[in-house]
Amino acid sequence: MFHLSRRGFIGASLAGVASGQFVGPESPANAISPAPVDSASLSTLFLTWQSDPTTTMTIQWVGNLSQPADTTVYYWPANIDPLFTFRQPQPTRGKPYPKANHQVFRAELTGLTPDTEYCFTVGRQGKKIYRFRTMPLRANDTISFISGGDCGANPHTIANNIQAARQDPMFAVIGGDLAYENGTSADTHLAFLRNYSQHMVGKDGRLIPMIACLGNHEVDGGYGQPRSKAKFFYSLFDGLFPERGFATLDFGDYLSLVLLDTGHTTPIEGEQTAWLERILRDRADHPNVFAVNHVPAYPSFRSPEGKGGTGVGNREHWVPLFERHRVPVVLEHHDHTFKRTKPLLDGMGNNNGVLYLGDGSWGQVRAPQKPEKLSVMAKTSGEYHLSLHRIQGEERFHMALDERGRVMDVCRSGQRKAGLVPTAS
Repeated sequence: MFHLSRRGFIGASLAGVASGQFVGPESPANAISPAPVDSASLSTLFLTWQSDPTTTMTIQWVGNLSQPADTTVYYWPANIDPLFTFRQPQPTRGKPYPKANHQVFRAELTGLTPDTEYCFTVGRQGKKIYRFRTMPLRANDTISFISGGDCGANPHTIANNIQAARQDPMFAVIGGDLAYENGTSADTHLAFLRNYSQHMVGKDGRLIPMIACLGNHEVDGGYGQPRSKAKFFYSLFDGLFPERGFATLDFGDYLSLVLLDTGHTTPIEGEQTAWLERILRDRADHPNVFAVNHVPAYPSFRSPEGKGGTGVGNREHWVPLFERHRVPVVLEHHDHTFKRTKPLLDGMGNNNGVLYLGDGSWGQVRAPQKPEKLSVMAKTSGEYHLSLHRIQGEERFHMALDERGRVMDVCRSGQRKAGLVPTAS
């Protein structure tokens, strides 16, 4: 078993040619080639997943419909010279984007080889080459990813985008309130996408996929609304959330992300809670299960009492399930601070408890309450931040970084064993 010290963690901070259509240098003389996609449209291009991250990748962007263009995605293994190989074509499918003359273009690539780097371009005449990497089938090496929430499109968001990309994570999890468009402003939403597309690029030009869950600022009305009130979010992420605001994404059998809707378009109680219990029970043998939600069960800024955004519903319906099924870590957001709770069971510190990390200050901040005033808290801060998570052997390390790259906090959570989660900071 490999162990990594706090200091060591900070310091550490092809399979064959794909079959398909051969793309030659020229088109037949009598063929009419579609125009290439304009660069303004591709400025919103990003990656995400709708299904198995080890063998698929979803490429999408928001494009202008005024001029027909060739939006086919051509892809190939990165270690094969595209001039001397087959480039596999994957047509995009268009779906409505809630702004006149705009559409979401989406291509899901399937049947990919795990833990393999690929290149792709958009259109037969595409000049820009993008890169991505599929997730490994098994966690034989370090698995790293970034999490955070409450972003926006301001300079602090961009600074944290840049810091996140410098960590070269495999993917990023954004726990709600991505753009702060409130379900009404396309310009704000597109600005967030452009910033993410430009800055969330890892080593060698590898694009960093985004996984997101719903927050109140994705929804016109914030809480208790139908899906139609979160039109921008669901126009992009309905592949993972086709009917409901909650989903799970499994990475082989080594990692599960349980993405929850804290009452924005789906009630906390009832169907979602029953689903959560089933999902956690079915993943009892998965060593790494992270729950991700927007509104925190244990807020670091606002009062934990009252309705809407205080965590009352989480504590009543979800926290008992997290504890019963020994979820090691819950990623929370919404309060615009940094927080790390003590490992908690029944609302009290316990080394076999659940660790709650977050509170969403990627691009928005508030002054939190002091830890000594909140019995559940180990540490709080009013700095802009994101978190880097590393799964290393039987241990998980969690590092909070501010927008300048300074290490704010490091903790460790242990492997799930015999239904218990030993945690230590």
